[in-house]
Amino acid sequence: MTEPASHPLEDLRARLAALRGEVRSAVVTGFDGDDVIVRFDDGPDDASGRVPSHELSWHRTGHPSELHAVGQRITGEVTGADGQGRVLLSAKACEDEPLRRFLLGMEPGSVVTGTVSSVHPFGVFVRIDGEPPHPVYPGTGFLRVPELSWSRFEHPADVVAPGQRITAKVLVADTRRGQVALSLKALQEDPWDRLEGCAGAVVSGPVTEVLPFGAFVRVGEGAEGFVHVDDLGGRTVSGGQDMRVRIVEIDRPRRRIRLAPAD
Repeated sequence: MTEPASHPLEDLRARLAALRGEVRSAVVTGFDGDDVIVRFDDGPDDASGRVPSHELSWHRTGHPSELHAVGQRITGEVTGADGQGRVLLSAKACEDEPLRRFLLGMEPGSVVTGTVSSVHPFGVFVRIDGEPPHPVYPGTGFLRVPELSWSRFEHPADVVAPGQRITAKVLVADTRRGQVALSLKALQEDPWDRLEGCAGAVVSGPVTEVLPFGAFVRVGEGAEGFVHVDDLGGRTVSGGQDMRVRIVEIDRPRRRIRLAPAD
C-alpha cells in the first residue's frame, strides 16, 4: 500500500519549521502594500519570501520603499510561512546587532539584575545590567503583571518603583519583540507550598472580595480560597471582615481552594 503524497505547501512549512530562528539573506524584488517581497538566491528552488510591515524596522516609516529599494539585500530572521508558502522574515530582529547578541545571550532560567526604568498598568520595563541601549523601549527587560508577585495588588506600582534595583529570573528572550521576559515571582516562595496537607484545617483571614455567588477569603500570604454562597447559609459578609473558615479542598493544579465557614 502506497502512502499518500504529501502536499508541496505542507512540505515547505515543515522545512521552514526547522529553519525558524535562522538568519537569512535575500534580495528585495518588490512591494505588496506595506510588505516587502524578497527572493533568496542561496536557498532551494530560489524561494521567495515576505517581510511584513511590522517586522521591517524598530523605527516608524511611511512606505517600505523609504527603507529598502528593489535589488537591495536584506537580512532577517525566519519566523514561518504565509498562506502562499512564502518564507516570512523579521528584518527588525536583525536590525540592531548589539541588541540581538545581547538577547541571544539571555538563557531561560538564568538570574539577572537590573533597574526598574518605568512602571505601567500593563507591566514594568527593566534595564538589565550590561544591556545595550534599546532603540524603542526604556529597557530590554519586561515584567508582565502576573510575574510581579504571588500576592494580590492593584497596580504594578504597588510592587516596584522606577529606580529600584531588582533581581529576576529570565523566562525567554525574544529577538522579534526585542525583549527579555522576566519574572520576580519565580524567585519568590510559592505561598501554596505552605498549604500542603492543610485540607481540613481551620484558619482565619480577611474577606478580600464579595460576589453574588460567594466570597474570597485570604488563607495565607498570596493564597485565597472561595466560600460558595450556598455554604454561607444566608449570612452576610463584607470586604475586610475577618472570617474563620475550614479548608475543604485544595486543588493545586488549578490553584483553587474551597472553603466553608468554621463557625
